[in-house]
Amino acid sequence: MAMKYKDMSDFVLGGENPMPGLSSEQYQHFLDMFAREIAKNNDSIPPIANMGVAKGFTQLEGIDFHDTFAPVAKLVTVRTLLATATKKSWAIHQLDVNNAFLHGDLNEEIYMKIPQGFEKGKENKVCRLKKSLYGLKQASRNWYQKFTSALLDVGFKQSKADHSLFIFKDRDVFLAALIYVDDVIIVGNDTKRIEETKGFLNDRFSIKDLGVLKYFLGIKVARTREGLVLSQRKYVLDILEDAGMLGCRPSAFPMEQSLKLSKGDDEERVDAGQHRRLIGRLLYLQATRPDIAHSVNVTSQFVADPRQNHMEAVKRVLCYLKTTPGQGILLPKSGGTNLTAYSDSDWLGCPDTRRSRNGYLLLIGGAPVSWKSKKQSVVSRSSAESE
Repeated sequence: MAMKYKDMSDFVLGGENPMPGLSSEQYQHFLDMFAREIAKNNDSIPPIANMGVAKGFTQLEGIDFHDTFAPVAKLVTVRTLLATATKKSWAIHQLDVNNAFLHGDLNEEIYMKIPQGFEKGKENKVCRLKKSLYGLKQASRNWYQKFTSALLDVGFKQSKADHSLFIFKDRDVFLAALIYVDDVIIVGNDTKRIEETKGFLNDRFSIKDLGVLKYFLGIKVARTREGLVLSQRKYVLDILEDAGMLGCRPSAFPMEQSLKLSKGDDEERVDAGQHRRLIGRLLYLQATRPDIAHSVNVTSQFVADPRQNHMEAVKRVLCYLKTTPGQGILLPKSGGTNLTAYSDSDWLGCPDTRRSRNGYLLLIGGAPVSWKSKKQSVVSRSSAESE
């Protein structure tokens, strides 16, 4: 146990002693305390790990960090990968990387003050960081680069369409790994090779094998005879509870068909913060709810100055969600892998800008994988031009 923790403590460097600002007794006390926390938590992440957080807000761009962007998996990629794996009856597993950001390598020279409680008198010593640390602006990028290099070393190839997707192919063996920060989905047609990949990642990092995929990014994955069902029931109920609408009257549809929302300058202003929070949560709910895509797109264009009529439209969507909290999308086993697309548009749908609105839906063998509703960038002079 002590050896396991000592490896994790290598994120601090200062010559031969990993923490030169501490005496040998202080450093050993630090290790023992952390080891006890690990034992109490059954080898899970101990609460004391939250102590080691860097003050990233003090970093200066160009000196302490350069690039900070780290790609994450697109939801359309997640749905497409799961739909394909379901149709081909592949195994779908999930991994979680323990303390992911602590594995990243630092390219910059960064120093940190001695942790509070471990100072020695009035000495002005600091620690030089050897590994990345939570709180650093480049922490997520460094972790992404470390994980990417590990997968490339074992034979995976990075997708050009989505940089978070990695593919391994060797004759009849096919594996795919999709990463979202520290959550990883692995699918493939060879269970043995999947287990070998898990073992490799566990040796390079410390991973938690969560087994068959059941819950990912707040999305519940349920298996039925027909295929996979993706839903966000708990998320819907949380939205209704936070909005105080658990007891609202259900509605059969999210928005009236003939409703055209305008700026509503004559309407009373409402709480902009509450309106933005609801819109933000509804935007993420679209991950499994294409039925509210149009309604959310219409109501989201008024977040800068929301009025009473805009809030009523949002509450109408919530009333509809009360009717169908567990509704989601089905990724069927049957139906092949043919790509089908549907699209439609209105004409002069926005009364303020006179611009039309487009909507589309893409299905792979009957499995919905991508959808969107969006206002056009220019004004169409006819219904034929808007389409």
